Amino acid sequence: MRRHVLAVTTAVVLAATSASAQVGTNPTLLNPNLASQEELGAVPHVGAAGAAKILEGRPWRSVAALDAAICAALSDEQRDAVYARLWLPINLNHVADAEIQLIPGVGRRMAHEFEEYRPYAALAQFRREIGKYVDEDEVARLEQYVFVPLDLNTASAERLATIPGIGPRMIHEFEEYRPYAAIEQFRREIGKYVDEDEVARFERYVTIVP
Repeated sequence: MRRHVLAVTTAVVLAATSASAQVGTNPTLLNPNLASQEELGAVPHVGAAGAAKILEGRPWRSVAALDAAICAALSDEQRDAVYARLWLPINLNHVADAEIQLIPGVGRRMAHEFEEYRPYAALAQFRREIGKYVDEDEVARLEQYVFVPLDLNTASAERLATIPGIGPRMIHEFEEYRPYAAIEQFRREIGKYVDEDEVARFERYVTIVP
């Protein structure tokens, strides 16, 4: 019975994420911290050697570090081909201009618009503001590449479910230790369940709002 309830709860959470998401849904983009070696090796211009570098460097904390590891010798066209298939979501509120411009099709002007509307409180704000410059399809494409950090103390289960690679059990643990006074508390408590690398991977997506 408990397993059935958990399955139903999971289904409800996943169904709600499109409306409340803080991390853009990216079903066509591989996450370098989660994809298998076989999946990574199939990405254009990555191959077996690049896949090995990606696995060795996990958890990746920035696109800049990933880019330096696997794309330094590629042309702009080749780099775009990589990032059309592989991407680490970037924090809309803190990412550098150079990293925004690594998104395929984003130039200096659009990177400026990304920065212009900071701070972002939710992805709905991103959709509204960037929708002033491009159509809905392009907003949806760009949204795949970004996230707005989730407040550890107030984020709903539905929003926590948008963190890549998280499941219902870990969502429960995130909520269990509220209120969080500092990120060190998050590291300590969640570190009881996963290793340091996984804690660091989760930490990219969260914040504590004073």
